Amino acid sequence: QVQVVESGGGLVEAGESLRLACAASGSTFRIDAGMWYRQAPGKQREWVAAISSGGTTNYVASVKGRFTISRDNAKNTVYLQMNDLKPEDTAVYYCNARINSYAYWGQGTQVTVSS
Repeated sequence: QVQVVESGGGLVEAGESLRLACAASGSTFRIDAGMWYRQAPGKQREWVAAISSGGTTNYVASVKGRFTISRDNAKNTVYLQMNDLKPEDTAVYYCNARINSYAYWGQGTQVTVSS
């Protein structure tokens, strides 16, 4: 059974950094494409960043220049480095991992940024 688990969330002050990790287990296949989404209280889930199997990255405009998505194929893990965090980045962050043509969601990790 494939499992996708996020980690690395927490409570930080504005301007600080966090690195989220999305690790996949239970599959002989590696993560093809990885995406991060976030959902703030009372708002719809929002796509944040994506990385393709070839390493191409894309970001929502609000995080460009502050967030970096990367991958470690040996660890079957996708990361989201978040710098210069702002209170508006506060949300539950979810990983969506495409593995062998299926999409798997993690349970989410809370990121809270205080002003």
